[in-house]
Parts: sequence; structure tokens; C-alpha cells
Amino acid sequence: MRTNYSSDFVDTPDNPFRCGDGEWCRPADVRNAVRRAVVGRCGATGCPYDEEGLSDALLVASELSTNAILHGGGMTGFDVDVDGRAVRVSVSDRSDRLPVAVDPYDERGRGRAGGRGWPIVCRLARDVRVADLPSGGKRITAVVPVFRPAGRPSGGTAADIP
Repeated sequence: MRTNYSSDFVDTPDNPFRCGDGEWCRPADVRNAVRRAVVGRCGATGCPYDEEGLSDALLVASELSTNAILHGGGMTGFDVDVDGRAVRVSVSDRSDRLPVAVDPYDERGRGRAGGRGWPIVCRLARDVRVADLPSGGKRITAVVPVFRPAGRPSGGTAADIP
């Protein structure tokens, strides 16, 4: 079974972070799509999810969407697919620049704000891909396992997710 939640944004120079229907596009929108996809899958198949896996997928969704806003000129779209035992989260932005890991310390050894999102995504995801988009910008896709194999104790069911 495959479930898909997607959003194509109204992308104007005046409002780079607006979703369709005039609503603001936020990282919470992507996280909510991940949650709905997992709940839908659990409800349709009875397949329990792994709480830690769901938490990982929500964090990856948040990091990808926040990075698109902060470093990629804004989100231009996102997709969330549940396929097999994993959630595939894709976020598109306007920038052609590849993500980079930044040293969390400056030249004096002081901690700096930021620079941890991309390493978090790479650590939690089973697979991460960056693709150029024909119209410019890029699409980053991360695959995060969220469902336990049959016979293993589960972290929860669809009824447990608000």
C-alpha cells in the first residue's frame, strides 16, 4: 500500500512561504503530513508503527522544511509517501546549492547556532538523495523507517497518535 500527501505551493516573489489557498507554509505542515500518512497506514492495514521511528521521521521532516526556508529561499513543495516500512519525505526549495555540514564550533572553539540539521537528517534517514529540479532549485528526499517488522513489539497503533 502506498499513501501520499503532497502540497504544491503558490510561489510568488512577494510571498515565498505561502502554501495553496493563501495559508502560510510551515515545517508543521510537513510534520502533520508525516503523522497523517502514518496514521492512515496504521488504520488501513493494522500495521503498528515504531514510536522512535515516527519521532525520527517527524524530526527529519522538520529539519528538511526548516532548512528549505532558512537556506533554500523557501519551500516550493513537499511530498510524504508511505511505502513498505518507511516514510519518504521530500522537500523542494529554490536553491541549487547542496546542503553542507557546518562545524558546530567557530575558529575560537565557541559553539555556534545552527549547522546541525543536515547531519541529523543524514544520521536518522536510511537513504537521502538530492536532485536538481528542471525549473531550478532542488528536491531533497529522505527515507526513514517507521514500521517494525511483523512479530516485534510495537511502539504504538493509529489510536495512539493524536
